[in-house]
Amino acid sequence: MAVSTQFKAFIGEHLTGLGAISTRHMFGGAGVYCRGVMFALIADDVLYMKVSEAMKAELAPLGCGPFMVDFGKGDEPRPMNGYWEIPQSAMDDPGEACEWGQGALDFALSQQSKKKR
Repeated sequence: MAVSTQFKAFIGEHLTGLGAISTRHMFGGAGVYCRGVMFALIADDVLYMKVSEAMKAELAPLGCGPFMVDFGKGDEPRPMNGYWEIPQSAMDDPGEACEWGQGALDFALSQQSKKKR
């Protein structure tokens, strides 16, 4: 689940339309943060965004799926349904990436607000 320095830099630049983007290493991957909240993760140089049920419904027909976690115990990888890959077209288009990113960020912020209550 390696993350290259180049890919982290690419994501930081690609999503600048959302505001200041930062990354932090975690479990061999990296969390992607904006406004103090993690709204995406990077694993194996693939970007996965935090998704609501509505976002999953939009992403599934586009061939996108959840981040798969391999616990290394001989079991099959299992889906981590909270984070889904975004369409390849968004990786080629910063505007589209920021549209998905805004949805993920809004959802992450709403989840953070619920935790504080």
